[in-house]
Amino acid sequence: MKLTDAEKAMLDGAKGPAHRKAMELLVRYGEALGAERLVETNSVAGTWSAANPIVRDYAARGMDAVFSEFNLDSDEVVPTPPMETLACQLIGGLDRKRPGVLGIAPETAALNEAGERHFGAKGVAMHATCTPYQVGVVPVFGEHLAWMESSAVVYANAVCGARTNTEGRESTGAAAITRRIPYWGLHIPENRAGTHLVEVDVDLPAEMLDWGLLGYWVGEAVQDGIPVVEGRLHGRPSLIHLKHFGAAAASSGGVEMYHVPGVTPEAPDGESAFRGNGAPHALRYGAAQRRWAYEALNGSARDRAVDFVMLGCPHNSVEQVLRVVRALEGRRVSPSSALWVFAPRALAEVAEASGHGAAIRAAGGELLSDTCPAISRVVPKGTKVVATDSAKQAHYLPAITGVQCWFGSVEDCVDAAVTGHWHGGVA
Repeated sequence: MKLTDAEKAMLDGAKGPAHRKAMELLVRYGEALGAERLVETNSVAGTWSAANPIVRDYAARGMDAVFSEFNLDSDEVVPTPPMETLACQLIGGLDRKRPGVLGIAPETAALNEAGERHFGAKGVAMHATCTPYQVGVVPVFGEHLAWMESSAVVYANAVCGARTNTEGRESTGAAAITRRIPYWGLHIPENRAGTHLVEVDVDLPAEMLDWGLLGYWVGEAVQDGIPVVEGRLHGRPSLIHLKHFGAAAASSGGVEMYHVPGVTPEAPDGESAFRGNGAPHALRYGAAQRRWAYEALNGSARDRAVDFVMLGCPHNSVEQVLRVVRALEGRRVSPSSALWVFAPRALAEVAEASGHGAAIRAAGGELLSDTCPAISRVVPKGTKVVATDSAKQAHYLPAITGVQCWFGSVEDCVDAAVTGHWHGGVA
């Protein structure tokens, strides 16, 4: 790799052992990818947490040992230096304010607090969400990032027009202190051209369920390609629609970017989306494809008695939390079920100040933050059947926790929480 003088100096240890270890990692990583150089970044979204069984043994030796092993891939323990970029903590394994609701042991919660204090003091912003773009970490067009988390990456690339690949804990840890990441993949403009044309031949209403279904089918169809979505979209999609579309496409496939001509910034029109390469033969998304996506997402479900309803993956906006509150109005969660609603830490505070948390708890549910069942691997004790409005959770939860899972609208899910039974469906 071709390194600048400043990068060579870090590699030689001029800025200390942590920077040396970080540069060694980035050079190994870049050379394995075939990258010719590094690129500067000032936005990193990763994880510096200490609250999981694997990390716990290292945490007993101090948080510097956690940082060295898990953020720098270093057997040598080096002091954690200050972060040199905007560094955002992504979603973690527990809700720091309500760990008991999730059944998290007190010692694990204490370890999480110790990790947040240590890394927070070093400059990591403890947003604890998979949707940093909802809480102020909003990249600008063309900005190079080093982000983890598939749904965050696809949103940053497609909707913001920023440039990132799906990074890992080690590469983001190294990037946060060196301000560097290998220049490859979606950092390169030519690699951001559309690869598949998707023609939507069925009316797509302003409903996140339908954007989740479309995303799930698109991900299965294009895998790690870059879809260009046109057709009967019926209005301009919102942040909520686009985040659910991207999260679903990144779950069923490996989609890290997409274009919606006239909506996403790198595609003012279809020709721009393909960067002049010409559109390939169109993939058609119609009634049959929509039905396939719905049945695939509900493929694990057999029993209609629902034990647990999970809402908020990717993390809910305050608007989405309010939608749950309105669906619960005058109703109460069944004694045979549980309702957990997840939002980013910062937005959960707004929801609490707006009375939404109290309304959900009064109805027998919980407003939680910082995590989700797929990350924490926690569901209420005895859960066998889950209902969710998230295509991503419906894809992962059966494999991770062994539950059956129903997928549907917010209202379908709230109804399941209230009645204890699944009555949802699509026309």
